Amino acid sequence: MSEPIRKRGKVDFPSLLLRATVVTHLLLIPPYAELARRLGLSRPWLLGTALAVLLMLPIQGKIRTILWDEPRAPWKISLVDEPYFIHWCATFFGAPFLLVGYALSAFLDGVQGRLPEPPGPCALGFYLAMVTVGAYAIKIRRRWVTRRRFEVTMEGLDPAFDGFRIVHLSDLHIGGLLPAGLAERWIHMANEESPDLTVITGDLVTSGVNFHDQIAAVLGRLQAQEGTVVSLGNHDYFGEPEALPLKLQEAGLRVLRNASVLIERGGAKLRLAAVDDTWTARADLEKALAGPKPAPTVLLAHDPNLFDRAADLGADLVLSGHTHAGQLAMPFLVERINLARIAYRYTYGFYRRGRSTLYVHAGLGTTGPPARLGAAPEIVTFILRSSPAHSDSNGT
Repeated sequence: MSEPIRKRGKVDFPSLLLRATVVTHLLLIPPYAELARRLGLSRPWLLGTALAVLLMLPIQGKIRTILWDEPRAPWKISLVDEPYFIHWCATFFGAPFLLVGYALSAFLDGVQGRLPEPPGPCALGFYLAMVTVGAYAIKIRRRWVTRRRFEVTMEGLDPAFDGFRIVHLSDLHIGGLLPAGLAERWIHMANEESPDLTVITGDLVTSGVNFHDQIAAVLGRLQAQEGTVVSLGNHDYFGEPEALPLKLQEAGLRVLRNASVLIERGGAKLRLAAVDDTWTARADLEKALAGPKPAPTVLLAHDPNLFDRAADLGADLVLSGHTHAGQLAMPFLVERINLARIAYRYTYGFYRRGRSTLYVHAGLGTTGPPARLGAAPEIVTFILRSSPAHSDSNGT
């Protein structure tokens, strides 16, 4: 088995994550000391420091689990992995607020002429509040899938394809922290949409090859009149490059890599194209959309950064994923405020360029900490319309 990719560009994310964990856990000494004091324990500061250090230690094992995506027993996921990540998320994402609170407390003490004192009670209350939020993000929100349906008008689409239903899945990341059993419900929900075509825009796996058989078996149960078409994402190559596509094809799915096919109905045509992964330099848009445009075109592209060039090449509807809508976003303002905006221009939802439309899927699974807040996992159905009289509708 190939070693999973550890670095993205010049950034070593495992080392960065380890260092961040050490720093953020040091901020937990005051709330832990306050907890020890409230429990009537002696030497609360020593105990608080020891607990903070102790909770730093598991992160190396958790990073290794994510990188290698090893199988995990369900009880370990529920009783070991998820509780630790609830704590880790509360610590990591609460750290900036703790710092502000510590600085404000010291400032107020100075203004009032007192020696600065650690804000133990406030820090403990805030930490417990963040743990509650983390528990919701990991235990509930990431499993609570939203259905969205949109009508999309495509210029030049033959009336024979009016009402054509495409179900879009993306970023499943089936693996150690997201077992195939949970994905079974996604498959059931997708099939309930009665799709003419089901598409998956990459990252079916997190890393390695341990779950390829399960992924192929689960996705082989997708049902659509024109079948299921898959484009690959960067995580699908974090192992043996050809292993997953072969198993998917054996399960009855079609994997398109820098290629296109024509779907025909009563002599009318719709072109479906897909581009390969950009991170491993396999993407070739020109090849995927080669030749004269034979029909309105739907393009599957895991990386939404390809949209501008795809629009220039004549793609009418581009379906992407990759960003997970940041996994953490502001509820009701996901399109504008999400963690992915730090690194990506197109992060979630609809975008337009000329006559081309892009939809960036929020994904179904997770990478890194298995948490979602604001950015709901989703199954999206697109209903194609051939007449300008039909306008795009909001999600349901």
